[in-house]
Parts: sequence; C-alpha cells; structure tokens
Amino acid sequence: MPLPLLRQSSKPETKKFQSGKIVPCDHDLSNKKGENHQAKISPFSPQGMVKKRSAFEDLTNASQSQPAQSKKEANKEIVKDVFKNISKNRCVYGSMTIPEDIDKDHSDPCFNSIYAKDIFSYLKKREENFILIKYMDKQTDINSDMRAILVDWLVEVQMTFEICHETLYLAVKLVDHYLMKVVCQKDKLQLLGSTAFLIAAKFEEPSPPCVDDFLYICDDIYKRDELLAMEISILQALNFDINIPIAYHFLRRYARCVHASMKTLTLSRFICEMTLQEYDYVQERASKLAAGSFLLALYMKKLEHCIPILEYYSGYKSSELHPLVRRLNFMLTFSSYNRLKTVYSKYSHQIFFEVAKIPPLDTSKLEEILGS
Repeated sequence: MPLPLLRQSSKPETKKFQSGKIVPCDHDLSNKKGENHQAKISPFSPQGMVKKRSAFEDLTNASQSQPAQSKKEANKEIVKDVFKNISKNRCVYGSMTIPEDIDKDHSDPCFNSIYAKDIFSYLKKREENFILIKYMDKQTDINSDMRAILVDWLVEVQMTFEICHETLYLAVKLVDHYLMKVVCQKDKLQLLGSTAFLIAAKFEEPSPPCVDDFLYICDDIYKRDELLAMEISILQALNFDINIPIAYHFLRRYARCVHASMKTLTLSRFICEMTLQEYDYVQERASKLAAGSFLLALYMKKLEHCIPILEYYSGYKSSELHPLVRRLNFMLTFSSYNRLKTVYSKYSHQIFFEVAKIPPLDTSKLEEILGS
C-alpha cells in the first residue's frame, strides 16, 4: 500500500488490502486470496487473533452488558431531559440550572466516572505542554498537500487494522509534533506516518499490530532497521512524552455531558476527523477543536438548547467558538471529496449513520444562527 506521491516500490504493485472498505467484525483477512498474506501478517497482530475487535465497536460507548440500541432510538434526535431524576446538587449557569451529577453514576467502571472531572481538567492542563505551531516553512522537501495525503492514508490504515480512533488521532499528533522539530525528507514521510501509528498503537491498543505489519502496509519499501530507527527518533524528539490530549476523548466527554444521541456524536466525530488532514487546524487545541466540532453538530441537528450545557462542561463560551464553527462549516461546504475521500467514504457508511451525507449549513443560515 504505497502512499501516493511519496516513495514508490520498484516491485509491481499488488492490492493487498481492500483499502477504504468497511470490514465487518467477523471478517477474516487471512481468507483473502494470495499465498503471501498469512506470511506477511504476524500471528500476534489483530488479524491473527481468534476474535478481532472492530474499530466500530467503540461507537456505542456502552458496556457489553447493555442491550443494543434500536434503530428508532439511534435516529432519535431529541436530547434526553437532563433535569429528570437528578440529585439535589445543581449549579446556576447563566439563566439555566445545570445538573452536577453527570459523573455520579458509578455503575459502569469503564467510564471512570469518579475521576472523570479531574481527568479532563488534567488533560486540558496538559494541552499547555503540546502547543503546535505551523511548521511547514521549516520543511524543505514536503508540504501541506503531502501531509494531507499521509493522513488520508493513515485513516485507511486505521480501517484496515480495525483499531480504535484514539490511535489514529494520536498518530497524527505524533507526526505533527515530530515535523515541528525535525526536517523530514519526502521519501521518509510514509515511514514517519507508519512509525507514528505503531507508537500510538502500542500506547492505545491492547493488541497492537507488530513491526512486520507496518512494513507490509508500506509495501516493504522500508527495512525493519529503518522503522526502528525512526521510532527512536520520534520518541527522542518528543522526550518520550506521548500522552498527548486528543480531540476524540473530549468529544466523548461532551456528548456524555449533553446526553447527545449517537448520531449527533458521530456527526461531530466526522467533522473533527475531517480536520485531521487539514494543516490549517494543527494549531487548534484538542479540547477547543472538539467543542467547536460538537457545537457545529448541535447547530446542524437544531439542538441549540443543549449549548449552555456544552459551554459549562467544556469551559468554552459559544461566542469564542463561533469563528472556529464558521471555519468548520466552510470546510464541510467546500471540501473536495474526489481525491482525498477516505474520511467522507468512511462516514457515509450505514454503521456511521451516513452522517457525511448530512448537508452543511448554508452560510447565511449559519450567520443567522450565530447572530441570534
């Protein structure tokens, strides 16, 4: 799977993965035609496991013991009444009374609800340690278009390995922080992306793909020693501190606080994931980018009554998010899906509620909403 416009293999091209295809949970990649596939994919990778964990399972944000959400409930766009069955602990935010018991439900230990407020306060503080500045002027051999192609390919990698979205977001962050400090040659850009993905997978995944898997998806144009050397270079450039706050975590938090439907959350994730390949958004903090993406999703779904709750739990006033919302809506309106279309194709699938097909807001309509 050589990356377009980057280093090409001298060997004839072979299609080894069905890039961009939505793979069901029980799909076994080892059953594909081709004698070399099983030899290429390590038995310790997710593909070698008896039961793979699909990347789409994290969409439910629910424990396995909970019943599956019906289609009628999934498409329901009315936010749950957050003022029902709440404790006496409340606070006044503007003219609204905001429930403070959002983290009082400790029935699901996976949510870490006891520590949720402290965790996200800590993550917002950690953002101060990972401020990105625009770096392309320092790069002599690559440009923002090449970065966009790389990120588009990384989304394919995430889909191919069926691993979590957190890994994808962290990998892109690692790439940007490395490029901000180190000059990278064009023929090493795909090596940088795949190695960053390997590091992110080690950090986020219970069963990450191995080195040989990443060499394979690069069509064996790099050697094992090159990838290991790049791994050391990335870790040294970042002082081995790779616990970088990502927007995906904040999106889940905001949706939980607002009690948003799964379709609304997925729409915000689509908006946010579209920004990954846009160089103009590298400077945005993860918490603010997530808040802006979620706010636009609320506007698109006509859920403006949820905005005060989002303001309270995100710490951002809607007015300070409006410039970002305008940019995000402009991006959705004028993005070209002909060339780099992986994210759009991904979120056009039914499993993602086909949210990519939801039309963006008309510019005049958005201005009317923001001005009201």
